[in-house]
Amino acid sequence: MKPWNSILVNSNDSNVLSSTFYLTGIPGYEEAHCWISIPFCLLYLIGIAGNSTILHIIRTDPSLHEPMYYFLAMLSLTDMAMSLSTLPTVLRIFWFSASEITFDACVTQMFFIHSLSLMESAVLLAMAFDRYVAICNPLRYATILTPRRVIYTGLVLLLRSTACIPPLLIRLLWYPFCGSHKLSHSFCLQQDMIRLACADTTFNAMYGLAFVILIWGVDSLGIIMSYIFILRSVLSIASREERLKALNTCASHICAVLVLYVPMIGLSMVHRFAKHSSPLVHILMADIYLLVPPVFNPIIYSVKTKQIRHRILKLLAPWRSLSTFK
Repeated sequence: MKPWNSILVNSNDSNVLSSTFYLTGIPGYEEAHCWISIPFCLLYLIGIAGNSTILHIIRTDPSLHEPMYYFLAMLSLTDMAMSLSTLPTVLRIFWFSASEITFDACVTQMFFIHSLSLMESAVLLAMAFDRYVAICNPLRYATILTPRRVIYTGLVLLLRSTACIPPLLIRLLWYPFCGSHKLSHSFCLQQDMIRLACADTTFNAMYGLAFVILIWGVDSLGIIMSYIFILRSVLSIASREERLKALNTCASHICAVLVLYVPMIGLSMVHRFAKHSSPLVHILMADIYLLVPPVFNPIIYSVKTKQIRHRILKLLAPWRSLSTFK
């Protein structure tokens, strides 16, 4: 097998569907890929096991069949799918040095990665609205967020997240790719592939910018506005203990928002203002952005949510009474 950096593709080859691309893993550390795979495998195991546990607890405990936990289940499903979408190519590279990936497989992986990123942001927006209703309109909570409306909300968010990505990916079919088909990561990203195109890529650049502003911008603005109203409502509460109790119900959600948005902002800043920095910085930021939320979200909700924490402790020590864990 020839290494990716020795393979050049004819720029006149228009059959992009039959093209092969090459994922690099972590360039310059190929000899250490086997050792690097250990922390990656650990993160994947923690993420998949943690989110599976959250889903199992919510499914089996009737007391958790409430809108807040339905949205948490959506978040866990999204996180688990995100881990599974990058797992195959990452482990193939680190374990077997298999860097080749076909165009259609690469585009499929792009679709899942980008759609799931949008879905994660959308679910966090829905969870912010849930906290807004619970704190600002507690008497109407059960009538506003009925199980049916929660399901419909989830379906709308899923449709919105998946419908925005195909135009970007379909447009790749018309681009010629010339030179080395080397991608910079252990998985396929649209912005990584588009830089290899030997054509005017204005459409992808403008469309990508537009949906980042319209979707990520709207989601982040919605979350901020929700917390402005929440803070205004909480500050009107006379008792300090009640204020802290109300804010404590938002703590896990705020942490989940930070876990998603801080790496995302960092990755965007690196792509736009540190283009000439070491490729390792770009690779590390992309890995953090995709790996950290699935790993940390289950930990955050296990620590900060009493009902989830008690159920996990009950699973780990079923012979002890619930009162022991309080």
